[in-house]
Amino acid sequence: MLVLVVNAGSSTLKCQLIQTDGKVRLMKCLAERIGDADAVMEVAFAPDFVASEQSVAGLSVEECLDLLLDILISSPESPISSLDEIGAIGNRIVAGGEYFSASVLIDHDVLEKLKRCEELAPLHNPSADACIELMRRRLPHTPEAAVFDTAFHQTMPPKAYMYPLPKRYYTDYHIRRYGAHGTSHRYAAAQAASLLGRPLKDLGLITCHLGSGGSITAVNHGESIDTTMGFTPLEGLMMGTRSGSIDPAIVTYIMRREHISFDEMDAILNKDSGILGVSGLSSDMRTVLAAADEGDADAELAVEMYVYKVQKAIGSFYAAMTRTDAVVMTAGIGENSAELRERIFSGLAHMGMILDQEKNQVVGAIGTNRIVSIDDSPIKICVVTTDEEMRIARETDALVEADRASC
Repeated sequence: MLVLVVNAGSSTLKCQLIQTDGKVRLMKCLAERIGDADAVMEVAFAPDFVASEQSVAGLSVEECLDLLLDILISSPESPISSLDEIGAIGNRIVAGGEYFSASVLIDHDVLEKLKRCEELAPLHNPSADACIELMRRRLPHTPEAAVFDTAFHQTMPPKAYMYPLPKRYYTDYHIRRYGAHGTSHRYAAAQAASLLGRPLKDLGLITCHLGSGGSITAVNHGESIDTTMGFTPLEGLMMGTRSGSIDPAIVTYIMRREHISFDEMDAILNKDSGILGVSGLSSDMRTVLAAADEGDADAELAVEMYVYKVQKAIGSFYAAMTRTDAVVMTAGIGENSAELRERIFSGLAHMGMILDQEKNQVVGAIGTNRIVSIDDSPIKICVVTTDEEMRIARETDALVEADRASC
């Protein structure tokens, strides 16, 4: 089946056209800095994937997707000439609340529930919903699936997902820990099991999705038992522009002192904090690491804080697990930054997570699943290249085929 995977963020759009029968990628698209004057979109087709770039300044996320659809049917490099050739659309949805514990095909009822979940992931869900509605207009007869980041975490026990608040806030408003990045954590855990040559159900893993957004999950016997992100993706680790966990009284204190609105405070926590806020330079860890190497004190502090918070989260989940066989690093920072991995695990060797310096620094290893701990490390350290798009495509394929079989 030919599946178009749509991964919409607040200022990014990632899409792939995947032939699921052979797990073959036919098109990749990445639009970044959407909403800024320098927003660009790159589109590349198989087999060479030479990207063509164009400005998308002034366009919204869904308008970038609309443009991509036009490119798909007009480019001489495209494998399709009509949108009708697309068999299904798979949408990454960050938050599904308590409505969705698994991927689903989208109908009117599902779309209504997705709308109710927008405030759980205000940077992501609204853009995803807008893209779903666009696709329903342009491909009205093509099935669409929603694949949820929160679904993997529905196995958490109440002691992990409940907050120490009056019970009525859960009963009335469903305030609880939902987590995020579930598709990535599930995939990373399965890939780590393959690397270790052991069944996933026999393993205790700590999976670390470290990118612009970041979260860490305790995966016991293949199931999520706890994760750092919470009611929204704001909780947990320090991230690119998100503060992560802070004393909640800071929020009301700043609002009173600066006389700012709820929306303004929300923007500070989600868009102006984290690595960007501390460094004063950038939300991109590569830029901040380079500045730290040049002696920028604020950049170095941002790196130190980031590393420390990751170390604490790994340590806390080590305590929560009955056993830990491996720590798995994935996503942009986790996969690609040998320096950050070295910094993180230099403080965890006493727990039995011992990095092999040579394996960690292997040039050309990016994109290759591998073990980077020393051979006799009690707890292995794995690096896994995340592939959310392929998993979304395969889940979408399975949903559509099951639906056809039931008709």
